[in-house]
Amino acid sequence: MFKRLLKNERGLTLIELLAVIVILGIIAAIAIPAIGAIMDNSKKDAHIANAKQVASAARLAVAADKNTKTSYTLQELYDGGYLENIPKSPGKKSTEKYNPSESKVEIVKKTDTNNKVTGIEYKVTLVDGKENFTYINGSKDVNELTRDDVKLE
Repeated sequence: MFKRLLKNERGLTLIELLAVIVILGIIAAIAIPAIGAIMDNSKKDAHIANAKQVASAARLAVAADKNTKTSYTLQELYDGGYLENIPKSPGKKSTEKYNPSESKVEIVKKTDTNNKVTGIEYKVTLVDGKENFTYINGSKDVNELTRDDVKLE
């Protein structure tokens, strides 16, 4: 009896095979754009993290130097020992870094009506080292940056 059941067993029909292929196609059509968006978001998050790292280096420079400098380039922060290295641009080849002379941190002191300092903003500009493409344009404080503030190539 068992041999009879094995002999009567058949493979998938053409319709069943086509249905499986269509279902896989639909799943792929949904998944591929979602994966692309996830990759773009992770690159933007990495740019924001680099901006925060550079702003922290500028905070160290201001505290250590006790000066009234209003901006630092990445090269100045690196030369002063506040950055271990010039950060690499996410999504690029491993050797491509931000432009050390064009990428910078601007330090803006907020004051009240009596010219008393009420806060300090660190506005970071990150520029690509090869193509001079600006990822973050320095229009906002680094703590207020969102993914919408980061431009990708």
